[in-house]
Amino acid sequence: MTQRVCYNSDMILGRKFYQQNTLKVAQDLLGCVLVRKIKGKEIRAIITETEAYMGKDDLASHASKGRTPRTELMYGEAGRAYVYMIYGMYHCLNIVTEKKDFPAAVLIRGVEIIGDSISLDRNDQKRLNLQKLDGPGKLCKFLEIDRKLNGWDMTKGEKIWIASPKLVRLGRKKHKIIKSKRIGIGYAKHCKEYSWRFSLEIDN
Repeated sequence: MTQRVCYNSDMILGRKFYQQNTLKVAQDLLGCVLVRKIKGKEIRAIITETEAYMGKDDLASHASKGRTPRTELMYGEAGRAYVYMIYGMYHCLNIVTEKKDFPAAVLIRGVEIIGDSISLDRNDQKRLNLQKLDGPGKLCKFLEIDRKLNGWDMTKGEKIWIASPKLVRLGRKKHKIIKSKRIGIGYAKHCKEYSWRFSLEIDN
């Protein structure tokens, strides 16, 4: 996949972007650029898959258990990172959406690393060959995202942020969004049927 990235600091997604409807944000994030800065080096990745979690009535959401110290961030300011651990070993990156006191967030499920953004002095050859990260745990491990970033303001343009506009995909004529059911939420009763998982599909 040959890619060119139109990117500069002025393209950082601001607070208003995240204050929109969660389902819209989840879809609009597809194709945008997740940027992680570590020791002065930037790693950039195209967002290719997201999931929406919206409201306390969404039984797949942490907020369905009530307002707790863990979920307080989901009720707070849009544009903040909500990072938690699953299975005691994998981290997941979410971004808080919508208005204050309404618990909602978008999970970043998959990305595609932009190859020329990876520094040789930071990664071994095996990691350089890794392009697609198709799970929230994989992408967080690769991008060194953990609970230290929980609550981080994604609109600041420091440490981690998301940039727009979307990529200029050389040789790619069009893309579409695939909607499907969310993964790993068999406990969520009727909410497991919601098509709130979004994937980017690019046609030649």
